[in-house]
Amino acid sequence: MTIKDTAEEWEIRASETPFVGNKTSVRTDDVVMPDGSVARRDYQVHPGSVAILALDDEDRVLVLRQYRHPVRHKLWEIPAGLLDIPGENPLTAAQRELYEEAHIKAETWRVLTDVYTTPGGCTEAVRVFLARDLSEAEGQRFEVEDEEADMELARVPVDELVRRVLAGDLHNTCLAVGVLSLVAARNGDGLDALRPAEAPWPARPFEV
Repeated sequence: MTIKDTAEEWEIRASETPFVGNKTSVRTDDVVMPDGSVARRDYQVHPGSVAILALDDEDRVLVLRQYRHPVRHKLWEIPAGLLDIPGENPLTAAQRELYEEAHIKAETWRVLTDVYTTPGGCTEAVRVFLARDLSEAEGQRFEVEDEEADMELARVPVDELVRRVLAGDLHNTCLAVGVLSLVAARNGDGLDALRPAEAPWPARPFEV
Protein backbone atom coordinates (compact mmCIF):
# COMPACT_ATOMS: atom_id res chain seq x y z
CA MET A 1 0.00 0.00 0.00
CA THR A 2 1.25 3.47 -0.92
CA ILE A 3 0.51 6.06 1.76
CA LYS A 4 -0.49 8.91 -0.49
CA ASP A 5 -3.70 10.90 -0.90
CA THR A 6 -5.41 10.32 -4.25
CA ALA A 7 -7.95 12.37 -6.19
CA GLU A 8 -11.41 10.81 -6.50
CA GLU A 9 -14.90 12.12 -7.15
CA TRP A 10 -18.11 10.26 -6.33
CA GLU A 11 -21.29 10.76 -8.34
CA ILE A 12 -23.35 13.82 -7.45
CA ARG A 13 -27.10 13.45 -8.09
CA ALA A 14 -28.02 17.05 -7.30
CA SER A 15 -26.24 20.25 -6.26
CA GLU A 16 -27.29 23.70 -5.15
CA THR A 17 -25.65 26.81 -3.68
CA PRO A 18 -27.95 28.21 -0.97
CA PHE A 19 -25.51 30.94 0.08
CA VAL A 20 -23.00 33.09 -1.81
CA GLY A 21 -20.77 35.42 0.21
CA ASN A 22 -18.06 37.93 -0.56
CA LYS A 23 -15.20 35.42 -0.85
CA THR A 24 -16.78 32.02 -0.16
CA SER A 25 -20.07 30.19 -0.64
CA VAL A 26 -21.93 27.20 0.76
CA ARG A 27 -22.80 24.27 -1.49
CA THR A 28 -25.15 21.33 -0.89
CA ASP A 29 -24.49 18.12 -2.85
CA ASP A 30 -26.45 14.85 -2.90
CA VAL A 31 -23.61 12.31 -3.12
CA VAL A 32 -23.98 8.64 -4.07
CA MET A 33 -22.36 6.41 -1.43
CA PRO A 34 -20.60 3.07 -2.21
CA ASP A 35 -23.72 1.10 -1.22
CA GLY A 36 -25.89 3.12 -3.63
CA SER A 37 -27.55 5.29 -1.01
CA VAL A 38 -27.53 9.08 -1.35
CA ALA A 39 -26.23 11.36 1.40
CA ARG A 40 -26.52 15.14 1.56
CA ARG A 41 -23.28 17.02 2.21
CA ASP A 42 -23.05 20.76 2.99
CA TYR A 43 -19.66 22.45 2.68
CA GLN A 44 -17.97 25.80 2.23
CA VAL A 45 -16.47 26.51 -1.19
CA HIS A 46 -13.18 28.35 -0.64
CA PRO A 47 -10.68 29.82 -3.17
CA GLY A 48 -7.64 28.52 -1.27
CA SER A 49 -4.87 30.28 0.63
CA VAL A 50 -1.14 30.70 1.02
CA ALA A 51 0.79 31.04 4.26
CA ILE A 52 4.40 32.00 4.89
CA LEU A 53 6.73 30.75 7.60
CA ALA A 54 9.32 33.53 7.43
CA LEU A 55 12.51 32.45 9.21
CA ASP A 56 15.20 35.01 10.02
CA ASP A 57 18.95 34.57 10.56
CA GLU A 58 18.45 34.27 14.34
CA ASP A 59 16.13 31.27 13.94
CA ARG A 60 13.04 33.31 14.74
CA VAL A 61 9.72 33.11 12.96
CA LEU A 62 7.76 36.20 12.00
CA VAL A 63 4.32 35.96 13.63
CA LEU A 64 1.38 38.31 13.92
CA ARG A 65 -1.54 38.54 16.32
CA GLN A 66 -4.96 39.07 14.79
CA TYR A 67 -8.58 38.97 15.97
CA ARG A 68 -10.57 36.10 14.45
CA HIS A 69 -14.26 36.73 14.93
CA PRO A 70 -15.65 33.20 14.31
CA VAL A 71 -13.64 31.76 17.23
CA ARG A 72 -13.71 34.97 19.34
CA HIS A 73 -9.94 34.91 19.86
CA LYS A 74 -6.86 36.91 19.06
CA LEU A 75 -4.58 34.30 17.51
CA TRP A 76 -0.86 34.31 16.86
CA GLU A 77 -0.45 33.35 13.20
CA ILE A 78 2.03 33.39 10.36
CA PRO A 79 1.35 35.74 7.43
CA ALA A 80 -1.32 34.34 5.10
CA GLY A 81 -3.90 35.36 2.56
CA LEU A 82 -6.54 34.20 0.09
CA LEU A 83 -5.92 33.06 -3.45
CA ASP A 84 -8.74 35.29 -4.60
CA ILE A 85 -7.25 36.03 -8.03
CA PRO A 86 -8.19 33.03 -10.22
CA GLY A 87 -5.14 31.15 -11.52
CA GLU A 88 -2.65 33.31 -9.62
CA ASN A 89 0.75 31.76 -8.98
CA PRO A 90 0.80 30.87 -5.24
CA LEU A 91 4.37 32.14 -4.87
CA THR A 92 3.35 35.55 -6.21
CA ALA A 93 0.47 35.62 -3.74
CA ALA A 94 2.76 34.63 -0.86
CA GLN A 95 5.30 37.32 -1.70
CA ARG A 96 2.50 39.89 -1.80
CA GLU A 97 1.08 38.79 1.56
CA LEU A 98 4.47 38.91 3.26
CA TYR A 99 4.96 42.43 1.96
CA GLU A 100 1.45 43.64 2.85
CA GLU A 101 1.27 42.15 6.35
CA ALA A 102 4.88 42.57 7.50
CA HIS A 103 6.65 44.83 4.94
CA ILE A 104 9.22 42.06 4.51
CA LYS A 105 10.74 40.44 1.42
CA ALA A 106 12.59 37.12 1.19
CA GLU A 107 15.24 35.92 -1.24
CA THR A 108 14.87 32.16 -0.69
CA TRP A 109 11.54 30.35 -1.02
CA ARG A 110 10.57 26.68 -0.67
CA VAL A 111 7.31 24.78 -0.29
CA LEU A 112 7.08 23.59 3.30
CA THR A 113 3.79 21.67 3.06
CA ASP A 114 0.34 21.59 1.46
CA VAL A 115 -2.77 20.97 3.57
CA TYR A 116 -6.56 20.91 3.46
CA THR A 117 -7.62 22.83 6.56
CA THR A 118 -11.07 21.27 7.08
CA PRO A 119 -11.65 18.57 4.44
CA GLY A 120 -14.87 17.37 6.05
CA GLY A 121 -16.58 20.72 5.60
CA CYS A 122 -14.56 23.09 3.43
CA THR A 123 -12.64 23.02 0.14
CA GLU A 124 -9.86 25.29 1.44
CA ALA A 125 -6.38 24.17 0.43
CA VAL A 126 -3.34 25.98 1.84
CA ARG A 127 0.22 26.00 0.57
CA VAL A 128 2.65 26.85 3.37
CA PHE A 129 5.91 28.36 2.13
CA LEU A 130 9.23 28.63 3.92
CA ALA A 131 10.78 32.06 3.31
CA ARG A 132 14.40 32.79 4.27
CA ASP A 133 17.02 35.50 3.77
CA LEU A 134 14.64 38.18 4.96
CA SER A 135 15.01 41.93 4.64
CA GLU A 136 12.88 45.02 4.98
CA ALA A 137 10.78 45.68 1.89
CA GLU A 138 11.33 48.85 -0.06
CA GLY A 139 8.77 51.56 -0.63
CA GLN A 140 5.72 52.63 1.33
CA ARG A 141 4.00 50.32 3.79
CA PHE A 142 0.75 48.73 2.66
CA GLU A 143 -2.31 50.43 4.13
CA VAL A 144 -4.16 47.87 6.30
CA GLU A 145 -7.81 47.98 7.35
CA ASP A 146 -10.42 46.16 9.47
CA GLU A 147 -8.92 43.46 11.74
CA GLU A 148 -5.48 43.92 10.17
CA ALA A 149 -5.31 47.50 11.46
CA ASP A 150 -5.08 46.05 14.99
CA MET A 151 -2.36 43.48 14.24
CA GLU A 152 0.74 43.04 16.38
CA LEU A 153 3.97 41.65 14.92
CA ALA A 154 6.75 39.73 16.68
CA ARG A 155 9.66 37.43 15.97
CA VAL A 156 9.65 34.30 18.12
CA PRO A 157 12.30 31.53 18.32
CA VAL A 158 11.30 28.29 16.63
CA ASP A 159 11.77 26.24 19.82
CA GLU A 160 9.45 28.55 21.76
CA LEU A 161 6.72 28.22 19.13
CA VAL A 162 7.02 24.42 19.19
CA ARG A 163 6.64 24.41 22.98
CA ARG A 164 3.62 26.70 22.80
CA VAL A 165 1.92 24.62 20.11
CA LEU A 166 2.36 21.40 22.09
CA ALA A 167 1.23 23.12 25.30
CA GLY A 168 -2.04 24.15 23.66
CA ASP A 169 -1.24 27.87 23.78
CA LEU A 170 -1.22 28.40 20.00
CA HIS A 171 -4.06 27.18 17.79
CA ASN A 172 -3.67 28.58 14.28
CA THR A 173 -3.47 25.73 11.76
CA CYS A 174 -0.86 27.24 9.47
CA LEU A 175 1.41 28.28 12.33
CA ALA A 176 1.25 24.84 13.98
CA VAL A 177 1.65 22.87 10.77
CA GLY A 178 4.35 25.20 9.48
CA VAL A 179 6.52 25.20 12.60
CA LEU A 180 6.25 21.45 13.17
CA SER A 181 6.97 20.79 9.47
CA LEU A 182 10.04 23.01 9.71
CA VAL A 183 11.40 20.97 12.62
CA ALA A 184 10.59 17.70 10.85
CA ALA A 185 12.36 18.88 7.68
CA ARG A 186 15.46 19.85 9.63
CA ASN A 187 15.52 16.47 11.35
CA GLY A 188 15.02 14.71 8.03
CA ASP A 189 16.68 15.54 4.71
CA GLY A 190 17.23 19.23 5.50
CA LEU A 191 15.61 22.45 4.33
CA ASP A 192 17.33 22.47 0.95
CA ALA A 193 15.60 19.16 0.14
CA LEU A 194 12.17 20.78 0.39
CA ARG A 195 10.19 21.17 -2.83
CA PRO A 196 10.95 24.23 -4.96
CA ALA A 197 8.66 27.22 -4.62
CA GLU A 198 7.12 26.55 -8.05
CA ALA A 199 6.33 22.88 -7.33
CA PRO A 200 3.01 21.65 -8.80
CA TRP A 201 -0.03 21.94 -6.56
CA PRO A 202 -2.84 19.71 -7.86
CA ALA A 203 -5.32 21.10 -5.33
CA ARG A 204 -4.96 24.58 -6.88
CA PRO A 205 -3.41 24.34 -10.37
CA PHE A 206 -1.58 27.45 -11.54
CA GLU A 207 0.54 28.77 -14.40
CA VAL A 208 4.27 29.14 -13.79
